[in-house]
Amino acid sequence: MSGYNYHDKKNIENTKRLRKIMRELPRFCGDFFRGIEPTTSSLTRIAYAYDLRVFFQFLCSSNPVLKNTSMGDLKIDVLDQIKPVDIEEYLHYLSYYKNGDMEHINQENGKKRKLIALRSLYSYFFKRERIQNNPAVLVDIPKLHQKEIIRLEIDEVAKMLDQVESGENMTKSQLKYHNKTKVRDLAIITLLLGTGIRVSECVGLDLNDVDFNNDGIKIRRKGGYEAIIYFGEEVREALENYLLEREAIIPTSGSEDALFLSIQKKRIGVKALENLVKKYAGLVTRLKKITPHKLRSTYGTSLYRETGDIYLVADVLGHKDVNTTKKHYAAIEDSRRRSAANKVRLREK
Repeated sequence: MSGYNYHDKKNIENTKRLRKIMRELPRFCGDFFRGIEPTTSSLTRIAYAYDLRVFFQFLCSSNPVLKNTSMGDLKIDVLDQIKPVDIEEYLHYLSYYKNGDMEHINQENGKKRKLIALRSLYSYFFKRERIQNNPAVLVDIPKLHQKEIIRLEIDEVAKMLDQVESGENMTKSQLKYHNKTKVRDLAIITLLLGTGIRVSECVGLDLNDVDFNNDGIKIRRKGGYEAIIYFGEEVREALENYLLEREAIIPTSGSEDALFLSIQKKRIGVKALENLVKKYAGLVTRLKKITPHKLRSTYGTSLYRETGDIYLVADVLGHKDVNTTKKHYAAIEDSRRRSAANKVRLREK
């Protein structure tokens, strides 16, 4: 795939995966996926395909009328045969089910995602008047329980960066690799903590995406659009140190443009970066499950505390809806409101 950047390659890989899944789905689903292509990412379409496959597998194995029918033989009129109660039964089924030897459990979030996929399918065909009914819209989306936002505290951030530099508390096996990767690792962790970019945005960075003249990086956001994110002195220093080391590495074919490389001299992957964060975070805190996304939350929290500007935080983090940002940082917002209680004096004592 020479000539393609990281994001182009991922989209091609995702397209191939989607086509493979579509061969198992009813043929009319092909119209749906082609129809939503202009408004969705390749990753979203794959997620929909997997979720819809579970739904049609459920129908073919559990619905009395359709039992033992091959999924590929289903016609579009099957959608008009489904009632809201059938979809509610499907959501109950999702709580626990087996597919061969594999056991699956879905909490509220998993059920919500699968219902949204089904709603999207129904909405597409209903708007085009290819079906008469839309039972999916009559089924309530499962209510999600608000989860506590997990983030690193200021002292934990400093300790984590210290661990990356020193390798203290590591095993002998970890230290062997640490000596080879600590400059790269410090650049990655500092960049995540100092900009709040997503893990996919980080692994997708190319060498020419870094601009030291303006202290910024060009990233590809969810949805495919490009954005410039600016960084401070600590990020600049860590990146400059790493690039001195990066210049001496000869990457494998296809990874020549990649900013961050694995030990195998290939573009570092999402899973490897997640394991990297998990390793260093585990040396700092055992009680918190820290992922790259939690480093993103840590940055968002720090930025909001420093600026008090929720719209700025939403813009920098790439949230299309500021309500998403407000939901994540509501606890901090509440503490700010509480602090306002004693700011205004009504009478001098």
